[in-house]
Amino acid sequence: MTSQQITEHLTAKFGAQIRQAFAADRHPRIHVNASDWRAIAEHLRHDPALQLDWLANLSGVDYVADEMMCVVYDLWSFELRHSFAVKVYTPRAEPHVPSVTDLWRAADWNEREAYDMFGIIFDGHPDLRRILCADDWVGWPLRKDYVFPREYHGIPGSVELDWQQQADYPK
Repeated sequence: MTSQQITEHLTAKFGAQIRQAFAADRHPRIHVNASDWRAIAEHLRHDPALQLDWLANLSGVDYVADEMMCVVYDLWSFELRHSFAVKVYTPRAEPHVPSVTDLWRAADWNEREAYDMFGIIFDGHPDLRRILCADDWVGWPLRKDYVFPREYHGIPGSVELDWQQQADYPK
């Protein structure tokens, strides 16, 4: 199916649950709310006309100005040789998105990474815990308002040189 056909198929099936559709974009996709994601994900995976059986990528996005978080799912069908993406939106203050680890196994560690870096909670994930940062790390490093700590357990968080040291620092 073309991106336009996939968009029309999903719009016919889910109607108002599709917030926006961008079939002709360089990154063809639909936008949905987190509360509608699970049913749409199951359809994308299991509908014979779509068969989007591979999660190629999952990434988090922080829309701090809009007070929203987003999870982007890039999907591919090996059988039908087409791709499509879904952007799932959730409030930044309480970012919850249903897990899809049972639909796409690649979502397991990808959801953990989005949790670790953005603080997005994937409801129903079998083992949602940090994957990149230490277990006792405070905060979500890829949020736009994150302030990197000056130190972590006595280890400097950055190397900041004063103006005299900068002059002597090899370039």
